[in-house]
Amino acid sequence: MNHATGTGKYELLLETCRALDPIPTAVAHPCEETALAGAIEAAGHGLITPILVGPSAKIREVARAAGLDLGTTRIVDAPHSHAAAAKAVALVRQGEARLLMKGSLHSDEILGAVLAKEIGLRTGRRLSHVFIMDVPTYHKVLVVTDAAINIAPTLEDKVDICQNAIDLAMALGLKRPKVAILAAVETVNSRMPSTIDAAALCKMADRKQITGGALDGPLAFDNAISAEAARVKGITSEVAGDPDILLVPDLEAGNMLAKQLTFLANADSAGLVLGARVPIILTSRADSVRSRIASCAVAVMAAHAQTSSLHAVV
Repeated sequence: MNHATGTGKYELLLETCRALDPIPTAVAHPCEETALAGAIEAAGHGLITPILVGPSAKIREVARAAGLDLGTTRIVDAPHSHAAAAKAVALVRQGEARLLMKGSLHSDEILGAVLAKEIGLRTGRRLSHVFIMDVPTYHKVLVVTDAAINIAPTLEDKVDICQNAIDLAMALGLKRPKVAILAAVETVNSRMPSTIDAAALCKMADRKQITGGALDGPLAFDNAISAEAARVKGITSEVAGDPDILLVPDLEAGNMLAKQLTFLANADSAGLVLGARVPIILTSRADSVRSRIASCAVAVMAAHAQTSSLHAVV
């Protein structure tokens, strides 16, 4: 769902990306119009150089039917979606692609290939999903995590979920992203485990077990988003009223929050999976063109930041 046109938060991302080189991107099984169009549109914006992985005849047929010009776009033949996911992951491992993009296959299929032992794209981090949301009523891009992968994350899982989101926000140009750790209340209560986790995460950040961000929690949603609500409750916080990241207690809470922002507040949402060797662009058929392009733009910035940090280490 799109809000009124104009120079929005996503458009500023695209402006930033114009100075960056397109990233070679393995697109797994783009055998449906919106999936294929998303990759071709992102290429048209100079964001990615797509490598289409799947049944070549089917891909060309979809392009013809949709009036999409594939031009010189490389196609790597794979007989079906499982094979396409495996081959796309292999292209990343071989260094031919630096991003992975979901086409018209189930998320489980592409994530299964990513998580495959020995031949996947695992790192020491847990995979987590982020929604990068352009909410018309909020003053900047808002990251919601994790609303799609980790169902009931443990404290240790939340450390990775939090660090993944902080690293992404820093790739988007933020110096010290502000993380609001959400719960139903702003006080620690042993009968509400999410409040214990929130307090522990803040102390872990003090001890440098989580780095790069400013954390506060537990915070109820109103205290997190509204500085006035926090003031009324007597909360002194650099995060309240100005968070960049909302860390939710579990997938159900996150999923409801993201969908409420989309359908009640007319937010656009871009989606990425983090924690693998490369960012993974996860789009759905329901996504608008604007959201699909934004997902690619965020992934491109994350990939460039990853490359820069590797070069710095070397």
